[in-house]
Amino acid sequence: MKNFRLICLFTAVFALNARAQDVLVEARFDTSSIFIGDQIKFSITADKPSGVELILPFFYDTLVKGIEILKGPVIDSSQLDNGYVRIKHEYLVTSFDSGFYQVPPVYGETKSESGIRRYYSDYSWLKVIRVNITPPDSSSAIFDIIDPGKVPLTADEILPWILLIAGIGFAIWMLIRLVKRYIKREKAMVKPEIKEPAHVIAFRELDKLKDAKLWQKGEVKQYYSRLTEIIRQYIMNRYLISALELTTIEILNALLEKGIKEDEIFRKLRTVLTGGDLVKFAKYQPEPSENELHFDYAWDYVKATMQLPEMESVESLTGSEKKEAL
Repeated sequence: MKNFRLICLFTAVFALNARAQDVLVEARFDTSSIFIGDQIKFSITADKPSGVELILPFFYDTLVKGIEILKGPVIDSSQLDNGYVRIKHEYLVTSFDSGFYQVPPVYGETKSESGIRRYYSDYSWLKVIRVNITPPDSSSAIFDIIDPGKVPLTADEILPWILLIAGIGFAIWMLIRLVKRYIKREKAMVKPEIKEPAHVIAFRELDKLKDAKLWQKGEVKQYYSRLTEIIRQYIMNRYLISALELTTIEILNALLEKGIKEDEIFRKLRTVLTGGDLVKFAKYQPEPSENELHFDYAWDYVKATMQLPEMESVESLTGSEKKEAL
């Protein structure tokens, strides 16, 4: 009978110990001692059965007086092999006062119909050491405690630099593009090698256009395309303006920038170019009289603006004038 009682007592004690081990809570620092200002981690770990709901405390600002919380908690959980779940709360802490600190046990709490049950960790200890960097004979001197700690950069700090670099890159790209466009335009404006004067070529092409009788055959669009092309080619050869690549407005503005006056001849040129645009792009159907008028305006423009070579101008002088010029 006595042995039976001992066996029952042993079984009850064993059951209580087994129940007490259902949840295991641990709290500890990464290291047991640091220098003033160092940053270390304080971790709270709890292993519990997967079906048990466990509540761990949250710390704010300080663990205890003298140990400050810089960041946290960072919460993580993982599944263990024995059907348990491990919960981990991690804090980044530091201390600016030397001394020996003791953090009281941390507990996890479960609630059930029978009441609230708490599972406690052990005490956690941390020793904070002052850096001894002063010479023996200068203990009263003012000195830094420790080098500043490195704090990770945040997105708000990095974003302005990213935007600045992107802006500089975009500005460089635009500058390169403008320079290439300027160089391309300068090359296009280089005076081509012309064996004949600009007006000679223009008059010859106008004569060919007149003999082709395009608009009389109903090919009005082809007529105006060729007429404006002849005038554009003449302007390029005469004024070194890349007129074949420019719009009508750009051609007229380029001539005005070169000092050409907006006189009657200029207005005739504008009539020819804009009339061609109406036929080519707006499907305008001009009258036969308009077709002849545009041709005459083109001829008049070339005749009024042609640049005679020096020798040709000398040959046109009278005897005494020619002798004086030579």
